Amino acid sequence: MSRTRRLITALAVCVVALAGTAGCASRDAQERDAASPSPVGELLDDRDPDGRPYREVDEEDAPEVRVEVTPDTDGGWDVRLTLRDFRLSPQGAPKRAEAGRGIAHLYVDDRLVARLRTPEYHLSARMLPRGTHHVTARLYADDGSVWAVDGEPVESTADVTVSKPTLTSTDAAQPAANGANASNAANPADENGNPLRSGGRGSPGPGERAS
Repeated sequence: MSRTRRLITALAVCVVALAGTAGCASRDAQERDAASPSPVGELLDDRDPDGRPYREVDEEDAPEVRVEVTPDTDGGWDVRLTLRDFRLSPQGAPKRAEAGRGIAHLYVDDRLVARLRTPEYHLSARMLPRGTHHVTARLYADDGSVWAVDGEPVESTADVTVSKPTLTSTDAAQPAANGANASNAANPADENGNPLRSGGRGSPGPGERAS
């Protein structure tokens, strides 16, 4: 009788120990699930010109961007982004996709010129020469994927038409200096201001005799 009781007790202890281990494992799994964010959106086969995949999200959850380009007083251009439901990530942010976070890529005529972590940027005058240009801001997740809605990237484009280049004070003064040098080269003179003949000798000055 005592042997049976001891056996039952031992079995009960084993069952409790196993149940406790299973409970701990279950809690650990729940904590890991809570710490790991669920995937955001769906990666598509579509890619941007640099090969980065599109990350499709619902329109109601999608971020928005608007780009404005205005001339500044120095002949360059100020670019400003207006963002909705989107925050620009700081340098060193984890490289994973999180809803409403990431960076903006700035393109001029489909050429990447900057990766923006602030909503403002300055383009020099030489970046937009005479003609019509397309300045585009496109939103990316921190893992490098492109935020997209209905298979199209989340972006905004401003068309900028430059009618003529703006000269700086240095640029405006340069032709005058070049013209003065050209004039002096065409009409050489000696140290007294007397024009030189083509033979290389000067005209007779006061008190001098012609040879």
